[in-house]
Amino acid sequence: MQFLLEGARQGERGLYITLSETKEELEGVARSHGWDLSEIALFELAPPDAGDVETSLFHAADVELNETVNALLAEVERIRPSRVVFDSLSELRLLSQSALRYRRQILSLKQFFIGRKCSVLLLDDRTSESGDLQLQSLAHGVVFLEHLSPLYGSDRRRLRMVKLRGVQFLGGYHDFEIRRGGIEVFPRLVAAQRGIDFERTQESTGVPDLDNLFGGGLTRGSSTVFMGPAGTGKSTIAIQCAVAAAQRGHNALIFAFDEARATACVRATSLGIPLVEEEKKGNVIIQQIDPAEMSPGEFAQTVCNLVKAQDARVVVIDSLNGYIQAMPDEQFLTLQLHELLSYLGQHGVATILVMAQHGMLGPGMKSPFDVSYLADAVVVLRHFEAGGRVRRAISMVKKRGGAHETSIREMMFTSNGIAIGPPLEEFRGILTGVPTYTGLMIDHIF
Repeated sequence: MQFLLEGARQGERGLYITLSETKEELEGVARSHGWDLSEIALFELAPPDAGDVETSLFHAADVELNETVNALLAEVERIRPSRVVFDSLSELRLLSQSALRYRRQILSLKQFFIGRKCSVLLLDDRTSESGDLQLQSLAHGVVFLEHLSPLYGSDRRRLRMVKLRGVQFLGGYHDFEIRRGGIEVFPRLVAAQRGIDFERTQESTGVPDLDNLFGGGLTRGSSTVFMGPAGTGKSTIAIQCAVAAAQRGHNALIFAFDEARATACVRATSLGIPLVEEEKKGNVIIQQIDPAEMSPGEFAQTVCNLVKAQDARVVVIDSLNGYIQAMPDEQFLTLQLHELLSYLGQHGVATILVMAQHGMLGPGMKSPFDVSYLADAVVVLRHFEAGGRVRRAISMVKKRGGAHETSIREMMFTSNGIAIGPPLEEFRGILTGVPTYTGLMIDHIF
């Protein structure tokens, strides 16, 4: 229907031939999408008692194949459409009774429509046991649509272009959704096809001591992973970086999988971070993401569209733990994340990825998956116990293409924001979560 309506909008005549649904059922589907089918001819092969002589002629099960096909061709000759939809081939396959007769009939229909310069969509529910490979060999193009049901969350739909003669197309699976107004497709992201020129400057975090630790800040066009157990302040630092970019006049996007917008705003306000003010100005956009309802393709498309529309300089994905829940197969997370990070990097975006590690202290801390090699920089945050208090430590352990501090510093959250202390030189084993107090400077051993 969407195909025929677009043709009508361009002044082309469309014809919908149905053997499986009635005219009333088709019009009901159209109403659910807010469509008007008055410009499209509906040809229904159904008993003539439906009340409309022009569109109700035959029932597919009560006539022979030749009579059915002749009725179809006569209607095509009368309407002379530019676009035709045939719904569905399953009825024609049953009438043919044999694979040879069915193939010959499809081949004759193909020749008939080619001579009339008509674009035809053939719908098939794929009930054929053999998969109907002979039909695929006759068609100029083949598109597979699939309906998946995950163990939890909403159903997922995806399509794959198998062939399209004479046209270069994007292969692989592409997520799509059926919404009011039609089908919306989210093409598989290929970062190598896009890119802009930009200067790789350092983006300040708004906290001077944090900038020094990061070697001047976050590099534009790079990706940084903040990793550590729950409660170490990963999301808070990410919000601080986004707000700092907004205060410099650049737009920032926060995609929140785990935390509600209201919770993030309350925490930021308590720390003196003006997240709410920058959001009201439109410089920061917080997008709540439900991984149970949004497919990976839709999420990637949403990120790319907002980056382009808002000309964003900083993007926060909080967190990767929530992002992986949107993936039907965990092994493909790395590939899709690589494409997304490449796209953002080629558009001059400083991307911040938040990843929570399992466990709190000691060797039991583990990452749900390893994406550290994909990121350009890795920042590790830890809890550690000292002086009868639980304290926080932060250190940058990796930064491609630039120098950074190798020290481990204590981090504190106050009503005035984030405070970074001097290097923790009198402790050993902080990153393990169970440090040892030495009480003196540890010399470097070479």
